[in-house]
Amino acid sequence: MTTHEYEFLTTETVADYVRSRPVLSGRVDPDHLVRVDEIGDGNLNLVFVLEDGRGRRLVLKQALPYVRMVGAGWPMTPERARREADSLRTHRALAGELVVETIEYDPQQYVIAMEDLSDHAVWRHALNRGERHDGAAAALGRYVAAVAFGTSVLGMERDAAAQALARSVNPDLCTITEDLVFTEPSVDAGRNEVLAANEPDAKALAADETFVAAMGVAKWKFMTQAEALIHGDLHTGSVFVRAAESSTECDSVKVFDSEFAFYGPVAFDLGATFANYVFAAARAYAQGDDDRAEWALSLPGQTWDAFAAEFRARFEGVRDGRVWGQAFRETLLDRWLRETWLFAAAKMARRIVGAAKVKDVETLPEALREGAARGVLLAAREAASAWDAPHRPEDFAALAGALLREHRTS
Repeated sequence: MTTHEYEFLTTETVADYVRSRPVLSGRVDPDHLVRVDEIGDGNLNLVFVLEDGRGRRLVLKQALPYVRMVGAGWPMTPERARREADSLRTHRALAGELVVETIEYDPQQYVIAMEDLSDHAVWRHALNRGERHDGAAAALGRYVAAVAFGTSVLGMERDAAAQALARSVNPDLCTITEDLVFTEPSVDAGRNEVLAANEPDAKALAADETFVAAMGVAKWKFMTQAEALIHGDLHTGSVFVRAAESSTECDSVKVFDSEFAFYGPVAFDLGATFANYVFAAARAYAQGDDDRAEWALSLPGQTWDAFAAEFRARFEGVRDGRVWGQAFRETLLDRWLRETWLFAAAKMARRIVGAAKVKDVETLPEALREGAARGVLLAAREAASAWDAPHRPEDFAALAGALLREHRTS
């Protein structure tokens, strides 16, 4: 217990918790549970999967009052759970089945009850196994576009947008992003770590004045550009995917884990996806699977093309067409594509040198990890230096691919 006085759920108490909440006991039978697993492998929360004797399942996610990967020494408001539940419901109303269903939110225990997706795979895990889920990247583009239009003043009445912005203020988690993503890769606060072989690469990143200046721009935009209710942590580990049997084509894509949601820059979510596609490509190149790497590098273009098409379609319903016409729409898209490069650079760097890394690279043998990490860091520096120039998503993939191939090790 901490200053936030509430009971932390355990595998022994979760059945009683469900029994006490009629909405939940109507979804799964707490008296005949055949499975109660705590599966939280993230940095912040407890996550339980429940299954009863009839095969019905339920997921409970409880926010802890501290950062789980560190402990009570890094306090964190559990109120983030309310913001996550609100954002998931808002996003599902706009993007439909692309967002996990929120069944109930308990504001006393900071518990979100969600649909079970055990028949899906976390996309990062699937990518790391070498699996393909075609259509997932495009689905993420449509999701970001739906949120970008539907939660902004383009698609909302002015008063409603202002109220939504005020309700979503999320300073604790935004501070994590501001520090770990934009500042600490260049200015180590004692949390950075790399292989000994990559220490020169990390030092070169921190000494790159162009990169550091670009991160200053990125941090400014993140802190001041309140455009839409963005996911805030959209990566392949916050997406569930499912393919039809004997097929690589997705029949279901579900975004979840939006506790970092706040009103921020639309391109931040897009940049995060671009960076994660590079991680997948880095892993594939390191393992000698160039075909899979090239497929991974086709994903930025798929996400961007789907995003732009969906945003243009939704823009037909713009609130004030008197001044927000097609020229303005295209100006937005052009700026967002440039900023996508900027935010992708930040995300690539932080996941290599920062406190929270990605398994795509970290689970490689050290001999292979060295080159993969070096290639990603160099791609981050190149993207940061070129972000504010006309380009295409394909240019981003070409830039990253060339560096990953050149610097892979064995």
